[in-house]
Amino acid sequence: MTDPGVLQFGALVAAALLVGVSKTAVSGVGAISVAVFAAVLPAKPSTGALLPLLLAGDVLAVSAYRRHADWSALLRLLPSVAVGVLLGAVFVAHVDDAAMRRAIGVLLLTIVAHHLWQRRRTRTASGGGADAVGVPEDRTRTDCGTAFPGTSAPRAQHGRVLVFGLIAGFGTMVANAGGPAMSLYLLSAGFTMLGFLGTAAWFFLIVNLVKVPFSTGLGLIDADVLALDALLVLAVPVGAFLGRAAVHRIGQAVFERLALVFTALSSVNLLW
Repeated sequence: MTDPGVLQFGALVAAALLVGVSKTAVSGVGAISVAVFAAVLPAKPSTGALLPLLLAGDVLAVSAYRRHADWSALLRLLPSVAVGVLLGAVFVAHVDDAAMRRAIGVLLLTIVAHHLWQRRRTRTASGGGADAVGVPEDRTRTDCGTAFPGTSAPRAQHGRVLVFGLIAGFGTMVANAGGPAMSLYLLSAGFTMLGFLGTAAWFFLIVNLVKVPFSTGLGLIDADVLALDALLVLAVPVGAFLGRAAVHRIGQAVFERLALVFTALSSVNLLW
């Protein structure tokens, strides 16, 4: 992996800041970090370089919301996520750097489409009210996350968990982009705000730890990557602090729109 120039290193620092922001404010902004790393570094090593920074952010999120996880929901989801991670590892092992860049770009554009669809769905359900945000409002959840709207049959519930888990596992292994599937799973399960944050925090900490040996075995994490991350990791807690402050100063809907625009532009760049 070649050393980034001054401007490129500055872009990586900004992306590391956004990792912290994504863990404490709007999760969708993390897609910008994925796109920036893939644009500055070779696509495959970029996923390995970002992983330790994500783990640092996960530790911060767990320390803040560790008491609010729903472990029954996590245990239902993790088996299919593990299969998705294995499929993603096989994919990464058999594609070249150009195909990896395009795969990351497609996944990130899918994230943007998912967010736009989710916001429109929420506005429609609320009769055209305010824009949806990344985290549901505090409300009572039913039956530990098994009450998916419109899917009362146990078979339908299991199928939904399987689909979400496979997509989340594959997306997070290929492009550190498992957030949209996980968010939709938690939203559709009717989690309260703290339950959403706590369950997601533990989920990503566990899954990202599982990815470490795969990424190391595929050569995505090596001494050069760790040396670069040692310079970038201090930006993650700074970003986490800025994220908490920003949420109280600007509307989250505006912040989310900006994240979607920049993610889309960055993703299109990766397709060429």
